[in-house]
Amino acid sequence: MSTTVKISIIGAGSAVFSLGLVKDLCLTESLAGSHVCFMDIDPERLEMIYRLGLRYAEELGADLTFEKTLEREVALKEADFVINSAAVKDEYHNRDIRKITDEYGYYFGGAGVGPFYQLGLMLDIARDMEEICPDAWLIFAANPVFDGTTLVSRETSIKVCGLCHGHYGYRKIAETIGIDPDRVTWQGPGLNHNIWLTHFIYEAEDAYPLIDEWIENEAEEYWETHVATGTHDAQMSRGAVHQYRMYGLFPIGDTVRGSGWWYSTDRETRLRWFFPPHGGPDTYEARVLVRERKDKHIAKMTEAAFDPDVSLVERFGAEKTREQHIPIIDGLVNDNEGQFQVNVRNEGALPGIPDDVAVEVPAIVNKKGIQPVRVEPLPPKIMFERILPRWLRMEQALEAFKTGDLSMLLWGVLSSHQTRSYDQAVGVLEEVINMPGHEELKAYYQWPDEW
Repeated sequence: MSTTVKISIIGAGSAVFSLGLVKDLCLTESLAGSHVCFMDIDPERLEMIYRLGLRYAEELGADLTFEKTLEREVALKEADFVINSAAVKDEYHNRDIRKITDEYGYYFGGAGVGPFYQLGLMLDIARDMEEICPDAWLIFAANPVFDGTTLVSRETSIKVCGLCHGHYGYRKIAETIGIDPDRVTWQGPGLNHNIWLTHFIYEAEDAYPLIDEWIENEAEEYWETHVATGTHDAQMSRGAVHQYRMYGLFPIGDTVRGSGWWYSTDRETRLRWFFPPHGGPDTYEARVLVRERKDKHIAKMTEAAFDPDVSLVERFGAEKTREQHIPIIDGLVNDNEGQFQVNVRNEGALPGIPDDVAVEVPAIVNKKGIQPVRVEPLPPKIMFERILPRWLRMEQALEAFKTGDLSMLLWGVLSSHQTRSYDQAVGVLEEVINMPGHEELKAYYQWPDEW
């Protein structure tokens, strides 16, 4: 027996992600009869994903209905689940910011104005939901998951959960050291993009010794010969292992990227700690490649969407993705229980972090809701050097966002290890604020009266 729901996808024009959700929904029989509403402000991208979803479901014979809208209010009306995958500013805008910061001596960004536009959208969606669909779940699929989940859970009454797929880095570890990731039991709590492998079990035994054996016997050759299979291939890099040696636990997923400044001073340094040809995702070369691949993939999807002779199932496959969104919805609606990696209010799940801060922890999901698992404390060194500093940076970012205090944005730039003078920090901040596309931000942030 199936239960029907309305799932609204905000920012549906991020078509690769949206089509993955449609695939998972088509292949989840217990959600048959459900309704998907695609919402985006780009009419061409919206039409493309609408056609893809409609045709894909028809090819599979899935019992789903679809609609498209340019209006957020229409998408939220009678919604049971709202998935926000929208990015207010695209990679081209971020590239323009990096051009400015580079001129001031900041390698690959290094100075910015915070997630003003993303946080604003996240909060606006949640406040609209309070008026239109107050009982619906809001699921974040766009960054900043940590900041946004914390903000919305504090400022609104909406049930909110943030999801990320960085935790699947544990599978890369298993594959690299030669064990079956499907037979691994693992746990990696922390904050989003800051999680640590506290448990790594294979065939009922601690598998950390297998990691140590790989590092001892195979790592050097791997680092010398491995060419990155994608821009985000960094899980088994020299930098990741160096962090494991520093902290005693392996960093997972994007935790590897958000490490110390000393891994990222310039491209040569990135290539030392990560893999060629681009030194991980946080280099100019990698971001160009990311944007080019996205553009090509969207062009391919657009061509397929408007060509009736193309079989979408043959083109894009008929296997479920590893995204957690639809399985979590299925668990909440149909009591098909599962354990997932989620970002929710702490409420005591991770020791040492306030209850009203979003943490990334395992959770049991069923008809009763999303129930975080209480995990053991992380080691003090990780707490003091990685977790607590990241929490405080988030709090500073939220306070700046809430107050519009421009001096707090300046403080963020002054705190960068690449800042060499006060004038350098003021100069780059002013130029970034005044660049095209930041008009709303410029009007919002003001110097304190006593400045």
